[in-house]
Amino acid sequence: MQIQPYLFFEGHCEEALEFYKKTLGAKVDMLMHYKDAPKDAQPTAEQCGGMAPPLDKVMHAAFRVGETQVLASDGMASGKPDFKGFGLSVSVADKAAAEQTFKALGEGGQVTMPMAETFFAVAFGMVVDRFGVTWMVIAPKPM
Repeated sequence: MQIQPYLFFEGHCEEALEFYKKTLGAKVDMLMHYKDAPKDAQPTAEQCGGMAPPLDKVMHAAFRVGETQVLASDGMASGKPDFKGFGLSVSVADKAAAEQTFKALGEGGQVTMPMAETFFAVAFGMVVDRFGVTWMVIAPKPM
């Protein structure tokens, strides 16, 4: 069994992928637009509650950050992603990497817990990126 995060960027998926490539060194494994689906498999307005997503938006993408694969889509491309009730945690090697990653993810976003040393980490902080995804950046203390 495997659990993978699946993020719906509601119209901003390709922009988010470019941002994560720049900030986290993400590698895109796969990207499919709605228009790439066979004609008889493209979503219709009837199937999608009255409005089909634009054909140029991302139907499905898979990207990799380090050893972790994350799945993503534009969903219904409503323009309003809503990432509530969860966050993604990224572990890095040391304090310098934590500060660099935290700063990059926070560009255009909002710091919710400034980077600081804690009892469990040489550096830990929380930031909501420009797409609304909460990130916890941690450089753990050596065991």
